[in-house]
Amino acid sequence: MIDLHYWPTPNGFKITIMLEECGLPYKIIPVNIGTGEQFKPEFLKISPNNRMPAIVDHDPPGGGAPVSVFESGAILQYLAEKTGRFLPKDLRGKYEVLQWLNWQMGGLGPMAGQANHFNVYAPQFTPVEALKYGQDRYSNEVNRLFGVLNKRLVDRVFVAGELSIADFAIWPWLVSFKNFRQNMDDFPNLKRYFEKSMGERPAVKKGRVVGAELRATPGINTDEQRRILFGQTASVVR
Repeated sequence: MIDLHYWPTPNGFKITIMLEECGLPYKIIPVNIGTGEQFKPEFLKISPNNRMPAIVDHDPPGGGAPVSVFESGAILQYLAEKTGRFLPKDLRGKYEVLQWLNWQMGGLGPMAGQANHFNVYAPQFTPVEALKYGQDRYSNEVNRLFGVLNKRLVDRVFVAGELSIADFAIWPWLVSFKNFRQNMDDFPNLKRYFEKSMGERPAVKKGRVVGAELRATPGINTDEQRRILFGQTASVVR
């Protein structure tokens, strides 16, 4: 059994989709990031960066003590190696996948996250006219990254050839494209990938709605929630 410390966000969806695709048994342990549960000592023991998702595998390869893993990209790679699925074993195939996994971790995720922040959350608390630079900067970078994906997908169904952990990492960060001020019709290859190649997969559909009931009130609605999510300094890890 795998314990998945989780909240329904794009990074959380990466792992539920992977677990559903692999058919691995797992238990959801909610980490309410809007109330600060990510700072509890017991969670920090397995995720010292105070971010979810994180997993604890009680049946690791080779047996022995449970294995904990934090960072969604590392979790995907761990699960791929555990199951022997969605990460090629040959050198060229493996790094074809890993470079796109890291592209998402270092590019698409952070840039889309900032676009979402400036376009959706920040206007709740700051005069909108003061946000234009941030909104333009990150929305434009997401536009560029969507263009990279659209070009990549011109002659292939999945990003790295066969279905892989790169796809499980990338797809959840396409879901909120409207929040990033993007129009999917501008990216026909990406739209096909988003809606058909990935979007119609049963495991993707199932993984995407895991824990939906946990967010009965979506969004960040109070000053306290804003402080918890957007006001963190080194003091939270001392």
